[in-house]
Amino acid sequence: MQFLNMKKSFFSLFKKSFIATLVLLPMVNNVNAQNNKDFNVITNHWLQYSDAPNSLYHYLTGEAYQMLDERSENLEQIHTVDGWRKYQANIRQTLWNSIGPFGKKTNLNAKTTSVIRKNGYRIENVIYESLPGFYVTASLFIPDNIVKPAPAILFCTGHSGIAYRRELYQLPLLNLVKKGFVVLAFDPLGQGERLQYFDAAKGESTIGSSTVEHSYPSVQVSLLGKSIARYFIWDGIRGIDYLVSRKEVDPKRIGVHGLSGGGTQTAYISALDDRVVASAPAGYITSFRRLMESIGVQDGEQNLYHEISNGIDHADFIIARAPKPTLIMATTEDFFSIQGARETYFKLKDIYTLFGKPGNIQITEDSGGHGYTKKNREAMYAFFQKYLQLPGSSAEEEVDFASPKELQKTSTGQLASSLGGETVFSLHKKEAEKYVHQLEISRTHFPQYVTGVLSSAKKLSGYEEPKVIQNPVFTGRIQKEGYVIEKYFVKGEGDYIIPYLLMVPDKPNNKALVCLYPSGKIAAVTENSEMEQFVKNGFTVLAPDLIGVGEMGPGIFKGDSNISLVSYNMWFTSLVIDKSIVGIRASDVVRLTRILKKRKNVKEVYGIARKEMAPVLLYAAAFDKEMAGIALVDAYSSYASMVMNEFYCPCFVQNLVPGALTAYDLPDLAASLAPRKLILQGTTDANAKRTDQQSINEDIEVIKSAYHLRNADKQLIISEDEGDLSGVLSEWSK
Repeated sequence: MQFLNMKKSFFSLFKKSFIATLVLLPMVNNVNAQNNKDFNVITNHWLQYSDAPNSLYHYLTGEAYQMLDERSENLEQIHTVDGWRKYQANIRQTLWNSIGPFGKKTNLNAKTTSVIRKNGYRIENVIYESLPGFYVTASLFIPDNIVKPAPAILFCTGHSGIAYRRELYQLPLLNLVKKGFVVLAFDPLGQGERLQYFDAAKGESTIGSSTVEHSYPSVQVSLLGKSIARYFIWDGIRGIDYLVSRKEVDPKRIGVHGLSGGGTQTAYISALDDRVVASAPAGYITSFRRLMESIGVQDGEQNLYHEISNGIDHADFIIARAPKPTLIMATTEDFFSIQGARETYFKLKDIYTLFGKPGNIQITEDSGGHGYTKKNREAMYAFFQKYLQLPGSSAEEEVDFASPKELQKTSTGQLASSLGGETVFSLHKKEAEKYVHQLEISRTHFPQYVTGVLSSAKKLSGYEEPKVIQNPVFTGRIQKEGYVIEKYFVKGEGDYIIPYLLMVPDKPNNKALVCLYPSGKIAAVTENSEMEQFVKNGFTVLAPDLIGVGEMGPGIFKGDSNISLVSYNMWFTSLVIDKSIVGIRASDVVRLTRILKKRKNVKEVYGIARKEMAPVLLYAAAFDKEMAGIALVDAYSSYASMVMNEFYCPCFVQNLVPGALTAYDLPDLAASLAPRKLILQGTTDANAKRTDQQSINEDIEVIKSAYHLRNADKQLIISEDEGDLSGVLSEWSK
């Protein structure tokens, strides 16, 4: 009960904060516009950088386009069926690597909880286990007058809280049943009776829509180098296992269909399960280039770990199964680009033609937005009738919709309050424990393991060592009492700039400080700020707007998973290209550190970072020895904390590194700093609180041990004080 209250309190706080932000935002913006406009480096003065807030999106997608171009060039070299067969084998293995393979199939333990008789068919409500204790709720629709064994369709549902109970989905589903197909429809993760964050008191998800139910845990799974899509895919593959176990079903005539998120599942499952004879993904297939040029990548399960950098595009889900029959269903006004769907179809046509089966790849399109049209549904019926050998009329008929009650499998309407069982959180937590245990073993080999930590961190974060550092561009000056604020920008890692403010004291002490705030440089330079105290004590202070922050962001791209004002979709964009936002930012911090070192009155450079910006500074300091010491204030203790706690603060997401826990954690990076100065002040858990104090202490102990082994205990200062930097100032002013 205490844990449930914590959950309610956590998300209640999010809601209250969000509402308060909306109420105060106009007033705050007006004040900021009046008081802070003088601190702008480029806004309103440099037309060349008028699109600077969108720089992060442009940089990430620019990297993706280069990878996609390279993929296209490689595919142009394949001219034979044997060549494509080898490519197919490679792409399937690559997909499993990106998803994260499961072990051997376990017993489904399928149980029928009720049977509903309808006009012309019956519904068997079923629960099966795709993994031990991981229950999948499903409904099997069996026509009364089927010719046994009959062809069967696995029906994948798109984003809807009530899943296939929605009439939008029941219409095509029941038409397939009327035409003689056995149909199995299952609840995807976080939908129907499978809410992962269920609030029994309210009877709804604690965290939000099905999209949020998918994306929120996906970042935790990604820290393990896997994709949350693995659960969606495995549930579907095990659904096919259930279908072929039924005497009513012909195992040699299996089809898969779904719309939107169901189209995604259809594409994945059809690529990876050889039993799928005919596949009809709807409202999904396009191309990554057109997707990124238009709406951007979508929610958690639609982005596989390192997908694009591993050479995967939408076409590959169909190439992997060529020349088996596939029908692409598209609408001209869909937010999944119709141009991308057409271009992908024509590329596939050439491949299918080489295989001698040009008719096996088809496309049906109709006017309309994201969803079904009658024309497309009827094309789908005809497609399955032809390729699953069940001739008949493809004309759509009226259907008698089943009620949600008739389709209910569990006693309460939710697994969470009836059978319980595993959740995606409990499953990936068990996996995370194995990785954390391995890290604990590696840490016993200090200091040798540190070299491996740094190498892995550079690779997994996508960090690029600054090679050429251009001269900063000076844009203005503001005179203050005892110091001056100078405004600059310099080219960053990519084709973007880093605006920054340089606070230069009248009497410098030969020490400089890089200051990173979540809200950017403005927080560092306002009157009576913390940094003003440093500069008045002789420190030269540099406060930047890193990419995605301040004048450099966040930009217009929010995506369909904008949770607590954090764009998960932006992070997903970095996920698919084997980069990380924190790695990009860390490279730029190193670039700024080296600029400071070139100043004649600077001999030592320190760094201070708050909250979600702390990992940026930690990575920068670990990768570059030029920084004499750093202070991490109100920082979360580890990536392990992000996966070991069911709930975490979304504010931390953009500075996570996908796959990190397979090789290292944040305490290992901190340990690598020894014997340099390190101050940890007000360290929190993944909820930005100190609730999980035991885990915080365990993470800090890793750092303490490293400093002790380096005979540098005095160089490590740990304080529980929140906010006050007077101790840091005192320590570094010595």
